Amino acid sequence: MQTVVNLWPLLGVLVIVVGFVLRFNPLLVVSLAAIVTGLAANFPLEKIISLMGEGFLETRALQLILLLPLAVIGLLERHGLRLHAQNWIAKFQRATVGRLLIMYLFVRETTAAVGLTSLGGHPQMVRPLLAPMAEGAAENTFGKLPEALRHKVLAMCAATDNVGLFFGEDVFVAFGAIALMHTFLLGAGLDVEPLHIAFWGIPTAICAFIVHALRLYRFDLMLTRKMTDLQTHPAPMSQEAVQ
Repeated sequence: MQTVVNLWPLLGVLVIVVGFVLRFNPLLVVSLAAIVTGLAANFPLEKIISLMGEGFLETRALQLILLLPLAVIGLLERHGLRLHAQNWIAKFQRATVGRLLIMYLFVRETTAAVGLTSLGGHPQMVRPLLAPMAEGAAENTFGKLPEALRHKVLAMCAATDNVGLFFGEDVFVAFGAIALMHTFLLGAGLDVEPLHIAFWGIPTAICAFIVHALRLYRFDLMLTRKMTDLQTHPAPMSQEAVQ
């Protein structure tokens, strides 16, 4: 006997995708997706709103934990945190964007490997500290960067944090992905200890570090070449030339 599965609640996923593509307010998009999913599952509107309210009350402490650091970081930025970070890195004459990010990649991947994943991150580390330091290192060497190259530097900062976290946390035995792989292998008839899975994540983490470090080294070379061309030929660089 086959069971009929109601696929209409998946409309909520479509609402999220469309809302994010159109860049609507994330809170409104998620709330609308929850209502659409509930209605598609034949839930009364009153019950949907009640469940949303209960969920908010149960996790209100979590909202404080998430929002309080952002408020503190915003206050620090308002009082010159980015400027101080740029001025500090400018004291190191040999500092380059690539060298700075390779050092950060090592620290980020190492700390994530021992479970300290909250030491980095885009809002609390990349935006207020790492990105201004990378900009300061580049401007200390080349002067004012064109806007397109500046955005490339910022993107490489974000990418470095992502790579370090993604491949570093796979070495930590208590990470959720390790448990997921362990469960999957058990379902396939393979009883592999989570510690062994985490151990074999080390070669992957090392390879990821080497590959991304080479990318950062090449990024330094590209930055030097582009800025040298710009200083030799002062005409404005086109977007295609920068890319």
